[in-house]
Amino acid sequence: MTLEELVGCNITDKRMESVGQALEELLVAAQRQDCLTVGVYESAKLMNVDPDSVVLCVLATDEEDEDDIALQIHFTLIQAFCCDNDINILRVSGVRRLEQVLGDTSTTDSNANEAKDLHCLLVTNSHVDSLKCQALKEVGNYCEESRCKNQWVPYLALEER
Repeated sequence: MTLEELVGCNITDKRMESVGQALEELLVAAQRQDCLTVGVYESAKLMNVDPDSVVLCVLATDEEDEDDIALQIHFTLIQAFCCDNDINILRVSGVRRLEQVLGDTSTTDSNANEAKDLHCLLVTNSHVDSLKCQALKEVGNYCEESRCKNQWVPYLALEER
């Protein structure tokens, strides 16, 4: 490896870590302000009704989800919809980390207590001024920079802590 490659990798690693922290801050702030939609089905319903309110779509998988064809089809459709509607998209690995960050996301219904589907998260802008704007800007800039490099759906690995 050349010096430029080593320095470039180090900068990229730091950038990814910074964007990962910003994403976590953004998701927590959105959850607190009820600006976070969790679940593939719930997200699809919201985007059908009010796509202009969505500022970020996060698609999360782990290794065990890679072979889930139905989930991959959902992701493909959601990604296409987001691209058509100028919604920032971010693919992340680390569903377990999202569980840690967002805390208890279970829903209680009359039948059972089941965990929410964290494979798709939408951040909406109903209270965008009071969200951690710096975190939203940093994640948005990362998505935009990735698009400039022809990476239309940027990828980010969330590390468990």
